[in-house]
Amino acid sequence: MGLPSVMVLPLLIVLAAGVYYIYNEVLHFMSKSLVRNKVVVITDAVSGVGTECAHLFHKGGARLILCGTSWDKLESLYDSLTTDADPRETFAPKLVILDFSDMDSMEDVIAEVVECYGCVDVLICNSSMKLKAPVQSISLEQDRNVMDVNYFGPSTLAKGVLPTMISRRSGHIVLVNSIQGRLAVPFRSSYAASKHAAQAFFDCLRAEVEEYGIVVSTISHTFINASEPEALIIASQLTHGVRPSVLASEIMQTVNRKRKEVLLAHPIPRVALHLRSFFPPFLFAVLAAGVKDSVLAEQMQ
Repeated sequence: MGLPSVMVLPLLIVLAAGVYYIYNEVLHFMSKSLVRNKVVVITDAVSGVGTECAHLFHKGGARLILCGTSWDKLESLYDSLTTDADPRETFAPKLVILDFSDMDSMEDVIAEVVECYGCVDVLICNSSMKLKAPVQSISLEQDRNVMDVNYFGPSTLAKGVLPTMISRRSGHIVLVNSIQGRLAVPFRSSYAASKHAAQAFFDCLRAEVEEYGIVVSTISHTFINASEPEALIIASQLTHGVRPSVLASEIMQTVNRKRKEVLLAHPIPRVALHLRSFFPPFLFAVLAAGVKDSVLAEQMQ
């Protein structure tokens, strides 16, 4: 005797949910095993995304080198990771002060990072500086500061750890970039320029080091939405941003699956990217109209 047709759909839903649960559990187990014992550097571990990454990779058994501009914040993160942690399953992180706005210190920073374990398996470049202002109001010093943090810093650090990766013929460099590395938005000239530069550098690097077994990944995401959990639904509808925990999970998956390029964006930014490629005059007109509307709104206030 067959099942009543009214029960088929609920059973299929339950079955699909079960398969999805098992799939996620397998991925979770694999993510831990794949990063275990790996030396992982996070350039801005005290940011929202960096902290989420630190917790994910620490639980996975990675040997973390946590970097940041504040020693107090690094120590606080260290305490949160090591408290109640099982020393048989995890490693106590190493801490390194890293400030990309101080390029003169980079040689010493690179030496300190490499000396922690003698090598680097995964380099996650997630440091970023934002600047929103009309082009004519941005000074040369501000341009340089943004370029140092978003381009010169990550590229210099990548070149610094590259020799150890080449000698071992393995390694993974992850650039956590922005969708503005592929799509320029008004009032973000310095930021977009720095992100475009970083995107181009790591695209070139990817091709140059593939023969050594080194993987280079770029993750282009919309801006980070750090709203409180209870406000996430409303905030996501208004901002189309990405939560730090979601981005951190994507970084972990990118490392595990060795993805070379990831786009983490809602439909509207994706459409804008396609318009930039296939119908640029239309996109330019839309962006220009948006600028005029914002100027008019300011004048009416």
